[in-house]
Amino acid sequence: MASGSHNKLAFLQQAPPANYVAGLGRGASGFTTRSDIGPAREGPSAETIAAARAKRGLGPEDGDDTPSGRDRGDDDDGGERGDEEENDPNQDPENETGLFAGAVYERDDEEADRIWEGVDRQMDERRRKKREAREKEELAKFRAERPKIQAQFADLKRGLSTVSEEEWANLPEPGNLTGKRRKAASKREARDTRSFAVPDSVILGNRERGAMESSVGSDEAGGASATSDGTQSSLQGTTTSLTDIGEARNKIFSHKLDEAGESGIASTSGTSSTIDPKGYLTELSSTVTKSAAEIGDIKKARSLLDSVIKTNPKHAPGWIAAARLEEVAGKMAVARKVIAQGCEQCPKSDDVWLESARLNTLDNAKVILAQAVQHISQSVKIWLKAAELETDPNSKKRVLRKSIEYIPHSVKLWKELVNLEESPEDARILLSGAVANIPQSVDLWLALARLSSPQEARKVLNEARRAVPTSHEIWISAVRLMEQQQDAETQESTNIEKNQTSLDRIMAEAVNRLSKAGAVLSREQWLREAEQVEKEGSPKTSAAIIKATIGLDIDDEDRKTVWVEDAQSAIDKGCIDTARAILAFTLRHFPDIPSIWRLAADLEKSHGNRESLEALLEKGVENCPKAEFLWLFYAKERWATYGDVAGAREILIRAFDQNVGSEHISLEAAQLEAENGQTKAASLLLARARKEVGSERVWLKSILLERNLGHLKEAADLTKQALEKFPDTSGWKFYLVLAQLTERLESQEGGANIRAAREVLTKGCKRVPKCVPLWLEASRLEERADLTIRSRAILEKARLANPRNEQLWLEAVDVEERSGSVAQAKATLARGLQECPSSGALHARAVWLEPRQARKTRSADALKKTGDHVEVLCTVARLFWNERKIESARKWFERMSKSGGDWGDGWAWWLKFEKMHGTAESQDIVRQRCARQAPRHGRLWQRTAKDIDHPSRTTEEILNIVADQLVITT
Repeated sequence: MASGSHNKLAFLQQAPPANYVAGLGRGASGFTTRSDIGPAREGPSAETIAAARAKRGLGPEDGDDTPSGRDRGDDDDGGERGDEEENDPNQDPENETGLFAGAVYERDDEEADRIWEGVDRQMDERRRKKREAREKEELAKFRAERPKIQAQFADLKRGLSTVSEEEWANLPEPGNLTGKRRKAASKREARDTRSFAVPDSVILGNRERGAMESSVGSDEAGGASATSDGTQSSLQGTTTSLTDIGEARNKIFSHKLDEAGESGIASTSGTSSTIDPKGYLTELSSTVTKSAAEIGDIKKARSLLDSVIKTNPKHAPGWIAAARLEEVAGKMAVARKVIAQGCEQCPKSDDVWLESARLNTLDNAKVILAQAVQHISQSVKIWLKAAELETDPNSKKRVLRKSIEYIPHSVKLWKELVNLEESPEDARILLSGAVANIPQSVDLWLALARLSSPQEARKVLNEARRAVPTSHEIWISAVRLMEQQQDAETQESTNIEKNQTSLDRIMAEAVNRLSKAGAVLSREQWLREAEQVEKEGSPKTSAAIIKATIGLDIDDEDRKTVWVEDAQSAIDKGCIDTARAILAFTLRHFPDIPSIWRLAADLEKSHGNRESLEALLEKGVENCPKAEFLWLFYAKERWATYGDVAGAREILIRAFDQNVGSEHISLEAAQLEAENGQTKAASLLLARARKEVGSERVWLKSILLERNLGHLKEAADLTKQALEKFPDTSGWKFYLVLAQLTERLESQEGGANIRAAREVLTKGCKRVPKCVPLWLEASRLEERADLTIRSRAILEKARLANPRNEQLWLEAVDVEERSGSVAQAKATLARGLQECPSSGALHARAVWLEPRQARKTRSADALKKTGDHVEVLCTVARLFWNERKIESARKWFERMSKSGGDWGDGWAWWLKFEKMHGTAESQDIVRQRCARQAPRHGRLWQRTAKDIDHPSRTTEEILNIVADQLVITT
């Protein structure tokens, strides 16, 4: 035995192997003593530990039963994983597992973390500009090396804006240029066109399967008939293909159809066939197929109705319902039988007889109605239906005359008989007999009066009044008859007034007699009668009704209000003569109320003539001499409508005598003289008005007149005097005018005018800080002097003095755009939208600052936030315009004009659109509608309308100029 075999502890004297760790076999990972703290050696690696465990047959998760193993390797926070986590350099500080794992996160820690986060943000902000510049440079370099497809074709896309509509229309349709599709189509075509040889066995098998039970002789081509016996026979000749079999089958089928058609005309046996070759298919299409549910419902209804008519056989509606049920079920014979039984059970019911006549043929219906007359000869319905069934007019008359013998007091029968008469004389004779039998029928009396001569008609109406004293229709017809006679006799004005008086007298008497007879109509009913009479062509009768009844059932204190409302209601209904009569009656009772005169004048201007209008206005100014607007209306009509300058001047002189010191009349007189070339007279009138009136408007008109005449120094002196008289809020317009005049005055030193105008505007902004136009003019003045920085500063001050003002924000955006800073313009616009979230002007501008792809979404959002603002509507129309959706754009322009007709820029955009895509007629329509609206607002509109060099432009001229100035945004 070797010496080493009996010495078991010899290994203790040997040197330990490399990376030996005591206790590793038991699962320990090494021991640490106090001497090891410091330059302790490094423990074994994970590979070494895994190899040792594998050698002992332990898995990577198995531990040891020793206390050391349980203490070191089995706990979650200790062992190998604990060592690895403690040595992990990328450990999360928010999930510490080492020394500070159990420490409490206090307020000091939170403050320290917040300080370090602030330091990180500050350092990131310091490096942000350099980082963004570097990223931008890298992106530009990348785009230069690898440009987008959109950028490569940008020049070509810009060139598309010059393509005309004809060139667009002439573009060829794109073909199928895809190679894969072309290959797939060719493969599919090749697959569909492939053919295969059919085996002979298939042909022979199908030959016996498709055999016929009829044979065709050799004379088939000559039209011979085929045998129709029931025996099985084969086709003559040898059939070699399925095509021959099909042709033979078609011949047999056509032969059978021909045989059926011949039998319909004349068969060999002499009897007619029941088949209609022409209407057979039509009959099949008209056949209604009922479902099982419908059949069940019919059976249930039939049983119920059978019970009804058996329980109460004298109940006519039950028989009618039973007959109609059979009609719906398609059993007309049964329906006729049922209704015949109903006629026997209910002979006094005209509805049953009428239903029976309806279900039967024409001849049978006549017989049925003849039987019905024997049972109920007093039924008007039966006689009218019998007359209706007759096709000959003479037969109709004969039936109706017979019916009148039985029922002489039926108005319907008399009317039907009169309507059948073609001769007016015969109809009049019939009506004479009718009113003799039925004297209480107003319609018959009126019809007789219409067919009679005027003299006889008067007698007829007198008899009718005695017969029916409670009928207002007869009185109205009598007045209308008198009006027609008067119109036919004379047309002189004196006689017209006299005739109207007589009509009024008769109508007043009619109201009195009707009241005594107990036939009292309300005021509203009389008004409806007056409107109806006017529509029938009797305006004088309508006026007579108004005069006699307008004051009924109304209190004295409510008369003026109610009568004016009645006149306005009549105007809305289109009853002009009725409204004219109501206003005339009102003015006779209230001649000193100018508003009623103005309403009557507007009515005459719209629906009358010059003579009636001037007569009405003359009476108005005589009764209301202090009503300035009536004088001005009178003079305006003479001057603007009819071109009578001398007459207008005379009216204004009379008006000034009645209203000394009137501002409106003085200004109207000055405008009249100025627009007709009498500028010196206009200046004298305004000078007189400055002394006698002295209002701000008079001073402003005087300054503008001098400015328009080119007298800038005189205008500036007048402006300074006005500022001394009106230095406060009310005189802000004088600061604007003085700044404009100062800027335009000639000066020896360059830029002196800018400085002087700046001083004027600065003083005005200090005096009137809430006046937005002053701030805007000051900003534009600095911008004209190439001082954009000062312009921005002025607008900033203006926004501080006038918060939430969209005009100031919009001007700031324009300043940035004109200076070339689009990014700054977007930033300014965003700030403005935060302060004015419902501003339509800012939202409309925001749409155009968006990329083309995002404009539609932004416009929809703008419509929701602004409530369909007029500028947003115009923007949407322009978006459709850019997309060449012409009809949609026109609809949105129409919607814009209805939403805000006072915005002139929108009308200019619409006119520009119609010039490019509309016709001359559509352009004229836009101009006419704009002239009627007379817009006064709009940035370009106001700038053009208040141009110093062209002070007297019309609305149409301004519209054309603004439309030419507009630039289309793409």
